[in-house]
Amino acid sequence: MISRIDLRGAAFPEGGIDRDLLPRAEFDVEAALETVRPICEDVRHRGGAAVIDYGERFDGVRLERLRVSQKALAEALDGLDVQVRAALEESIRRARTVHREQRRTDVTTQVVPGGTVTERWVPVQRVGLYVPGGLAVYPSSVVMNVVPAQEAGVGAVAVASPPQKEFGGLPHPTILAACALLGVDEVYAAGGSQAVAMFAYGTDECRPVNLVTGPGNIYVAAAKRLLKGRIGIDAEAGPTEIAVLADASADPGYVAADLISQAEHDPLAAAVLVTTSPELADAVDGELKVRVAATKHRERITAALGGRQSATVLVDTLDQGLEVVDAYAAEHLEIQTEDAAGVAARVRNAGAIFVGPHAPVSLGDYCAGSNHVLPTGGCACHSSGLSVQSFLRGIHVVDYSREALEEVAGHVVTLANAEDLPAHGEAVTARLGGTR
Repeated sequence: MISRIDLRGAAFPEGGIDRDLLPRAEFDVEAALETVRPICEDVRHRGGAAVIDYGERFDGVRLERLRVSQKALAEALDGLDVQVRAALEESIRRARTVHREQRRTDVTTQVVPGGTVTERWVPVQRVGLYVPGGLAVYPSSVVMNVVPAQEAGVGAVAVASPPQKEFGGLPHPTILAACALLGVDEVYAAGGSQAVAMFAYGTDECRPVNLVTGPGNIYVAAAKRLLKGRIGIDAEAGPTEIAVLADASADPGYVAADLISQAEHDPLAAAVLVTTSPELADAVDGELKVRVAATKHRERITAALGGRQSATVLVDTLDQGLEVVDAYAAEHLEIQTEDAAGVAARVRNAGAIFVGPHAPVSLGDYCAGSNHVLPTGGCACHSSGLSVQSFLRGIHVVDYSREALEEVAGHVVTLANAEDLPAHGEAVTARLGGTR
């Protein structure tokens, strides 16, 4: 069901792991650009009418308006299952607890007497948060996008989620209920690249935003790439990934359950086990056969586990295993080893790390308090997951007195002349009577 890559002995590459040696889903955003470019241009020129047309084409429902009414939001919340509401409220509470602590404070540094630089942290004014539809319903993504934006102090928050034919063209009612729980009243029934373009260019119903965040399919990722610059983006999210670094102490049932839990998302989802124990690998294979056969979404799980993006990687030592997982830079990385906390502390590249046998990725998906909007496709080697910081901008405020400027003026003029930009220096000497 899941292939193997044997890097034991002489097979382990000298000089480090090449990331291309490791399994990864095919996700060609560049190719998808040619599909989304005309859609985004159409939305740019025709606005909401184009978004409505694409909703009919791609989602099978013709809307009269894109914005969801306050009545529909209230009805969705009133109709929400009591247990689901309690779970969402706890998810929100824990996410707020974690994200509130991430808020940065302004720092003023006195460089010289009379000269200070202050770094002010200013929230983005208006954001568009995308919540995918497709194979599953993601009210948890509403929580993970909205909470850090609110805790950052963002002035206006808008949510877009694809219209659902079975719900009269509205987004899924659980999505709407989650928005209502969070106090978000600006919600649009729009999906795919057309939703990103709506946020970027604006329509008669939706004002343009400064930043778009949230996961989505390849067309959402391509639209983000195309429109980056006009809008800020969090990341180009690809198929979800889990990597598990395990030794012989790991419970094969736990490992198998966790691989399956991520494979459940999508046939392109990646599930990677890196282990020093062939016996564990064999036991996990046995558990997978039993558990996949008994689970609801067995077809897509089987496709994901059997795809080129999933594999069991055998290594000789945990040091080698750490090299592998750092090269892979997983969206979600579980450490199921002896001294799991110590091993986790040595990891450099991961979107989020789950330590020990009682911290499965599913916990982070919903109720750990952490954020589940994380970098995919190896981007965790240079990017972070969504946080309050994603919605803040650092602005340097420079405040110098005449005396402080005069004290450093000679150096400024020297550097300006060295760069053959004499007017830069003259902007300083003009303030000092032209003496320099």
